[in-house]
Amino acid sequence: MRATAPSKDELDPIEIASRDEIAALQLERLKWSLAHAYDNVSHYKKAFDTAGVHPDDLKQLSDLAKFPFTVKDDLRQSYPFGMFAVPENKIARVHASSGTTGNPTVVAYTKNDIDMWADLMARSIRAGGGRPGDKVHVAYGYGLFTGGLGAHYGAERLGCMVIPLSGGQTEKQVQLIQDFKPDVIMVTPSYLLAIGDEFERQGIDPRSTSLRVGLHGAEPWTQAMREEIEARFDMDAIDLYGLSEIIGPGVSCECIESKDGLHIWEDHFYPEIINPETGEVVEDGEQGELVFTSLSKEAFPIIRYRTRDLTRLLPGTARSMRRMEKVTGRSDDMLIIRGINIFPSQVEEIILKDERLSPHYVLEVSREKRLDELTIRVEHRPDANGVDDAFLKSAAKDLSFQIKSLIGISVETNVVSVGEIERSMGKAKRIIDKRAPS
Repeated sequence: MRATAPSKDELDPIEIASRDEIAALQLERLKWSLAHAYDNVSHYKKAFDTAGVHPDDLKQLSDLAKFPFTVKDDLRQSYPFGMFAVPENKIARVHASSGTTGNPTVVAYTKNDIDMWADLMARSIRAGGGRPGDKVHVAYGYGLFTGGLGAHYGAERLGCMVIPLSGGQTEKQVQLIQDFKPDVIMVTPSYLLAIGDEFERQGIDPRSTSLRVGLHGAEPWTQAMREEIEARFDMDAIDLYGLSEIIGPGVSCECIESKDGLHIWEDHFYPEIINPETGEVVEDGEQGELVFTSLSKEAFPIIRYRTRDLTRLLPGTARSMRRMEKVTGRSDDMLIIRGINIFPSQVEEIILKDERLSPHYVLEVSREKRLDELTIRVEHRPDANGVDDAFLKSAAKDLSFQIKSLIGISVETNVVSVGEIERSMGKAKRIIDKRAPS
């Protein structure tokens, strides 16, 4: 069961506007956003003044490169409300990160911001194959995490029936998908695979459900994982991108008719790609770190925010707005093991090519005799035949060989039984660092 593309008359006019029209709107809104941040957020006034730039220096879009970057630590240093650009009595809602590595990053929304976010999420769901009247099963977490409420408000804005289950209660997820018969599911890709495991544990074929399309984000995932999801559920798996510092989910989304990268909603977010080492802007088509500037946010404008996500910008296809390639990793979750760079997504690609292995895996880093060592633990598939010690050793040996051949690093691999890798109800935890603090 697959989704169909929206007709041209269902689209917002800006989605198919000319590039000149989009650029003119971006320049107008960028001038406002820089001035709004400078006038109302002490961090930006100080940062701009230190860099010797002023909002009036922006004459063309390329002038944005003159302005300083914003990084996550800037938000943490301004905890809790130091980055807000409107009085607290104008704030309709706050969200925040988990704060596992320091102060949480707190973001804010005015009523207009909430409406804009709902509009862009509705646009994203429609681009991904959802339609007014659909039932949308939301299995993203609710609360301070932006995923659940972002999906919820967008689905309601599109005119859908929302099933707000949130994450967890995997048996309940299966029951309500069976009973309520949703058309769309919004969930992290790793947790959807855990839901698929539960279907199969109960003896139910996931391909028999009513689901037509899944919108998956909040973590990097590979083309191999897309193929795994689409094969197991007989539905379209669509990449949805966002992060709380920019707005939440709905910054960009794949279009069902092309599935060739995520169209960025450039009327509200201006993208750049930079060299992560030098900070210099690179040309469209070159890979680097994704940087975003908000164009219309009132409560929490963000200027040149370094996302740490690695991708590249490509011309529009199904829409006029530029696409970002599927995120391949993050500049800050890259592991360097004995001088070799390695991303979890690289390992995942190799794992999913082996029909004996499941998508449930972790990378464990330890240090022995001053050398970093990498161990990969991965479960075998529940339906694998002839699972015994010889099977496990053979699969592990083959995985080690493939990683050595394709990535160039020797690793220890352990193929383990079904259920031994901890399941995540949100973002999958792919790296476990067992090294003692230096």
